Amino acid sequence: MKHLSKLLVVALIFVGFNNLQAQDENNPWQISFGTNAIDVYPTGDVSSFGNELFNVNDHWNLLPTFSYIGVSKNVGDGFSVGARGSLNKIQKLGDVRVSTLAHYALDGTLKYNILKETTVDPFVEIGGGYTWVDGIGAGTANAGVGANFWFSDNFGITLQSTYKHAFEDYGVKHWQHLAGIAIKFGGTDTDGDGIYDRDDACPEVAGLEAFNGCPDADGDGIEDSKDACPNAAGSKEMNGCPDADGDGVADKDDACPNEAGIAAMGGCPDGDGDGVADKDDACPAEAGPAENKGCPWADKDGDSVLDKDDACPDVAGTVANKGCPEVTAEVQKRLNDYARTILFDSGRSTLSPETTSVFVDIIGILNEYPNAKFTVEGHTDSQGAAANNQKLSESRANAVRDFLIEKGVGADRLQALGYGEDRPIADNKTRSGRKENRRTEINLIK
Repeated sequence: MKHLSKLLVVALIFVGFNNLQAQDENNPWQISFGTNAIDVYPTGDVSSFGNELFNVNDHWNLLPTFSYIGVSKNVGDGFSVGARGSLNKIQKLGDVRVSTLAHYALDGTLKYNILKETTVDPFVEIGGGYTWVDGIGAGTANAGVGANFWFSDNFGITLQSTYKHAFEDYGVKHWQHLAGIAIKFGGTDTDGDGIYDRDDACPEVAGLEAFNGCPDADGDGIEDSKDACPNAAGSKEMNGCPDADGDGVADKDDACPNEAGIAAMGGCPDGDGDGVADKDDACPAEAGPAENKGCPWADKDGDSVLDKDDACPDVAGTVANKGCPEVTAEVQKRLNDYARTILFDSGRSTLSPETTSVFVDIIGILNEYPNAKFTVEGHTDSQGAAANNQKLSESRANAVRDFLIEKGVGADRLQALGYGEDRPIADNKTRSGRKENRRTEINLIK
């Protein structure tokens, strides 16, 4: 039994110090110090337990000075390990008065706090130790109950009663009652926000208790880690961002933060509903396509072909002819009536001066159909060699084309062709027929 007690003490101290670096909780360390009382009234007398346990005057050996000190460390889940030393003077051994005997004790403790983080903090304790009475030591097994009464996170008082059972026959079985001051310490609050790092979700940034120690820089009630705009007060609906114009688009995403708009337009208005935001719309009050900056396409000539698709935007035409007027058979006939009156110097391709007025009428007709293309055709009668007639017809066709181009008709609209004597329109055997065959024609290229 004697060796068992010593082994128990060693085991408890070993467990305690081996766990000093175990789970760290807020203020894991506790130091207690105060006074203690030793009661050596016969502990085997069960019948007198209730009446005599707190018989202070008759049985307690009380040293009303600083007479014990204990230190413990929380190792998690309400458990703490520690050590306690005490001293006293024994003058009462139960009902027997004795000369003063020095009492010293060193104990190892394992404590369990029944209620955690409460103002009244009851606990139970077991352990083992060694007690010396008048210089004679004996091992003890200890069990006790007590409570801490906390006035703040760090300061309180502690009361405890412990029964110490001596294993050696010469040892004294006794009760030890403790009353003292309790101080908790060791908690870390890196950011100084009053929330210990263990419970602080943001231990290096000062924050609020409501957000587990995390900050709310803009004070909008949304912690910064969940706030899309941590430096600008906003609403929960906007994930912590402001929405100055109340259009449901957060200012940070709103291209027009001070003007109510729609999400599809990046928070900008679209007054005419054409899908082009007013800020980009050259015609904000009139619907138009985006490719025309929000403006409707013009149709200046009113021919139902929009100017962007109208090859002749200034002249009314037909849809089939891309907005340009179509050359009718009547116009074609009128054009050739003029062309056939074009005169050349005899046997040559030079134009006669009196032909100028005819060209004025021809050019007027061509300008009415600005996208139409024409062939300028030269024809001869059958007098003379066919080769010469072919060359002459080509030369005269080119002469007319060149004159028209010189007067402003687009070169890409005119093609010169010479047919010689191959396409007569009258009988070359008669004088009048040959005259009709010597002609110039301007025909529409279809």
